[in-house]
Amino acid sequence: MNLRRQGGVGEVGRVLILNTLAPVFLLIAIGTGLQASGFLSAGFLKEANRVTYWLGLPALLFTQLVGSLHGAGGATGMLGGMLLATGGVIAVGYLVAGMMGVGEGVAGTFVQGAFRGNLAFVGLPIIYAMPDVTVVGGISLRAAAVLTVAPMMVVYNVAGVMVLLLSQHRLGWAMLRPFLRQLATTPPLIASLAGIAFALLGWQLPVAVNRAFISLGEMALPLGLLGVGGSLVTVKFGGAWRAPLAAALLKTAVAPALGWVAGRWLGLGAVELKTMMIFLATPSAVISYTMAVQMKGDEMLASGAIVLSTLTSVVTLAVIVGVF
Repeated sequence: MNLRRQGGVGEVGRVLILNTLAPVFLLIAIGTGLQASGFLSAGFLKEANRVTYWLGLPALLFTQLVGSLHGAGGATGMLGGMLLATGGVIAVGYLVAGMMGVGEGVAGTFVQGAFRGNLAFVGLPIIYAMPDVTVVGGISLRAAAVLTVAPMMVVYNVAGVMVLLLSQHRLGWAMLRPFLRQLATTPPLIASLAGIAFALLGWQLPVAVNRAFISLGEMALPLGLLGVGGSLVTVKFGGAWRAPLAAALLKTAVAPALGWVAGRWLGLGAVELKTMMIFLATPSAVISYTMAVQMKGDEMLASGAIVLSTLTSVVTLAVIVGVF
């Protein structure tokens, strides 16, 4: 503790930052280098990302939920703080969009970039790089993290579809069909619901199938990080930078700040507060670009927010990991 106080972050804090964040951002950098150098074909990381999204991540969420849902009470505080902070940053996002003159047709893209974090492919690897301590409820930090991420991905999908639809349609029954179609084709959401159902019913997968799912889940995080890196090369940034930068700062600075306020108000412990802030400080999810393309949002704004928030998140995450 003295080292940290005497030298700002201190030697202990610097080592913690290096050991926690370096593996994550090194994998992102490797993915960027592989794509930029042409070592991999243009579509390889894109296809690998599809495998991760449709198989690896769902398998990870399913197996973790089946094995740890009994301790879900240990994650309710973090989940509550995430929900409060996410609602707050959505409100602030619309306010900032109006102040900046962001058009009504693209406001949903701006707001989505400001709140939809890359919990699975950036947040979870950072948590998995930290010591797996026991938190409230007697469950491990990693289990509590997954129990927080799974429902938040449901929230992100619902809220993401809603804000994008509201940019194109008036609130009403016309939104129902595209809304339900989008939710029904989201593999992590389906896997989360299936994992919760299995756990509540007390079912177990056959040993061979369970081991196969665990192996698929173990590939999800590193392969997902390589895909994030590769996507930074392929997305189009464009010339306009004010709106993407504003969305990036809302995502990586304002969201964790709101999370700190919510977490303190809820009385979260130090580990839970830190974990929640890490999740809130993650960069805009790459899937937000895909969603913007599919739902006629602003592609340049979505991709710019991803690129800039990836850069700004390095600073914010370093502060959170090293100081809190």
